[in-house]
Amino acid sequence: MCKVTRGRSGNRILCLARRALLVVALSASGAHATPSHGIAMHGDPALPPDFVSLPYANPGAPKGGNYIAGEPGSFDSLNPWIVKGRAPYGIGAHTVETLMGRSLDEPFTLYGLLAESIETDEARSWVEFTLRPEARFSDGSPVTVEDVIWSFQTLGTLGHPRYTGAWSKVAGIEATGPRKIRITFKAPDRELALLMGLRPVLKKADWQDRAFDETTLTPPIGSGPYVVDRVDPGRSITFRRDPAYWGKDLPFNRGLHNFETLRYEYFGDPTVIFEAFKAGDLNIWRETNAAKWGRNYDLPALASGEVVKSEIGNARPGGMTGFVMNLRRPQFQDWRVRQALIEAFNFSFINQTMNDGAEPRIDSYFVHSALSGGNGPAAPGVAALLEPYRAELLPGTLEGWAPPPGNGQTSDRKALRRAVALLEEAGWSVQDGELRNAAGQPFRLEFLLARGASDTATIVELYSAPLRQLGIIPAVTSVDSAEYLQRTNAFDFDMAWMVRPMSLSPGNEMLLYFGSEAADQPGSRNLAGIRSAAVDGLIGQMLSAGNIGDFTAATRALDRVLTAGRYVVPVWYEKTSRVAHSRHLHYPARVPLYGFWPGSVPETWWYED
Repeated sequence: MCKVTRGRSGNRILCLARRALLVVALSASGAHATPSHGIAMHGDPALPPDFVSLPYANPGAPKGGNYIAGEPGSFDSLNPWIVKGRAPYGIGAHTVETLMGRSLDEPFTLYGLLAESIETDEARSWVEFTLRPEARFSDGSPVTVEDVIWSFQTLGTLGHPRYTGAWSKVAGIEATGPRKIRITFKAPDRELALLMGLRPVLKKADWQDRAFDETTLTPPIGSGPYVVDRVDPGRSITFRRDPAYWGKDLPFNRGLHNFETLRYEYFGDPTVIFEAFKAGDLNIWRETNAAKWGRNYDLPALASGEVVKSEIGNARPGGMTGFVMNLRRPQFQDWRVRQALIEAFNFSFINQTMNDGAEPRIDSYFVHSALSGGNGPAAPGVAALLEPYRAELLPGTLEGWAPPPGNGQTSDRKALRRAVALLEEAGWSVQDGELRNAAGQPFRLEFLLARGASDTATIVELYSAPLRQLGIIPAVTSVDSAEYLQRTNAFDFDMAWMVRPMSLSPGNEMLLYFGSEAADQPGSRNLAGIRSAAVDGLIGQMLSAGNIGDFTAATRALDRVLTAGRYVVPVWYEKTSRVAHSRHLHYPARVPLYGFWPGSVPETWWYED
């Protein structure tokens, strides 16, 4: 209480100041925060607290049947949360849960899963979750605050870089009640509250007698809708729906997790997967080649109606796919060399050869979305964000840049002339039929490919012809999936095939993909080795943006820096997903914003005669 003596204006001012400080303190401590059923990156969740189901789920979908898909490569571990080893798909998606679940119909919104509510302050300097009392692991034991705290701390210190990066921004985690966990953050970052909601929650006691950071073939105990049923190491894994699953009646889960079993078969040669589908050993196949979609499906099962073809649209960014250049290698450090290699890629000819010209070219990391930076001059708000970094910006960042389209002929002489001029400016010239620098050292270029990636190998073959015309003699190395993962984790490559999906809510993962600190962190996704103050600063702007307008401007500015950085020889993207599947597999008519995407398939699909 503040007592003020009449006429003493100084005391009155002091009293008001103390009251203001009290209000700030109460706000910071959470006195005015309100628990909610969900949280959005910007604005409010679209669904009310009493929603019945996710809008793209079918609550009336029958339960039962089998889902059988093929995967390339193999696996040697059932621990997907560390750098070591290669885990099969599905351990994290089907057997382990998070505090919040993501809606695929909103750019970035979470709703309660293991947690019944989430609470945070306006600045999102902390977040508090309240666990559902009924939440259980598959062995029947309750999910506890202790399990959550142990999981977050362990993932943050021993886990994959995708977990350790965000954890470095956490100031502390503590229990604030029998079912409450509070996490406080070190710096402004509006996404951190959501990222904590998406951390896997593991059973602490399940890991007490084994090292978390080592590979294992012991299935983890999770709280999810499925349990591991059978494992044939390196070859297949089968999940069986848990009839005692604690969360089967949650509104978030209605219409989801419908198959009785999920099986993933692994093939050392990816080209064999389609043959297995044709033979009936698999009941779903996603075709990524537009030309094959039109030509290679003269199947008896299709003619009889046992197999159907579906084209599933989406509104997500197309992402970046192509040959990434490793800037840790000296020959790629000059942007003019990177531009020359992009000029040599005759897109229209290769696209026609591979896809009958059906696919659009990638000209942005966020192509096919409102987050794309565009190809013309930067808008005023975007230009203002780029201005502090003007000294390091490459040509085209502010003015607009796009990869050349190619001429559709077997040889694009104009593009090759441009490439030769750029290489000469960068100090490279053809000597005795081979491209060499001023010291006489030849230009080395090895394409690292996964064995069996036949389409990618064909693209490299088509790309190699113009490269040889420039005096570059490319080598192609195909390795098995385990060695490919090992070499890319260690950045041991010149150029490699990169598929980098992008979401409608890019955030902290951008630091892992493109941030300077990740450039030399083994296992990070910064394959190019980008080290850029502009990239780091603009990601920071994205993470601290308080509204969707500021966030969009920062993302568009980042996109311009990345695109004009010329780190990747981009190819094409798919506006629709082409899926061939058994007639018994069905999906809702209402497709989510993200389309055919993890969390949508197999989760929303079902089996029906």
